[in-house]
Amino acid sequence: MGSLSGKVIAISGGARGMGAAEARLFVAEGAKVMVGDVLTEDGAALAHSLGADACFVRLDVSREADWREFFEVAKATFGRLDGLVNNAGILQPGAIADLTVEQITRSFEINQLGTILGIKHATPLLAAAGGGSIVNLSSSVAVRPFAGIAAYAATKWAIRGITRVAALELVGAGIRVNAVLPGYIRTPMTEAFGNDMDEVGLSLTPTKRAGKPEEVAQLVRFLISDESAYISGCDYSIDGASTA
Repeated sequence: MGSLSGKVIAISGGARGMGAAEARLFVAEGAKVMVGDVLTEDGAALAHSLGADACFVRLDVSREADWREFFEVAKATFGRLDGLVNNAGILQPGAIADLTVEQITRSFEINQLGTILGIKHATPLLAAAGGGSIVNLSSSVAVRPFAGIAAYAATKWAIRGITRVAALELVGAGIRVNAVLPGYIRTPMTEAFGNDMDEVGLSLTPTKRAGKPEEVAQLVRFLISDESAYISGCDYSIDGASTA
């Protein structure tokens, strides 16, 4: 029996990177997973590789209608919901003076609004199942920011606040809410920015190596599982001592 046996977990931004690592681990631990992402080919391929224990639905986390459909499919396919991982996020680097309104707004829509909408629309299903767990992906920059990532840092700081408020609001429904703050993790998102991002990430990490998506997935698994039943409203850093 795995630590997630019998549970149904939804993952936004689940097509690749940390989300895909979470999906693979959760299925290995006995869960069924709903994978949502705008990357339809990657998401469908991942779900296919995981077989009957996974279902993919295209999900733009900034669109409320997409969230409604996502959870309608989850209920129709698996009958319940026990957890949500708000994993979807984008990085729009640039100095404040250079950021466009469109870049700032899109960062807020995906990272911040998407997290709130996920919590909002997961809550009825989680409550109907007798409670559950929500894990929001923040970032180490919400503790230790650096120049050139104002839009990203603003949204990741906001996720910490959203997490605490949601934990207090949902405690009566038996729903726990926590945040995970990864440091420099080598994923398709960070790799898209090339060697410059790698140099900055490693320079800020005392362990002098990038984290692996699978390592983050293990922490998320713990917080989604019943092993963390007395934990809510908390931040968990996984960053190679970068915030120490």
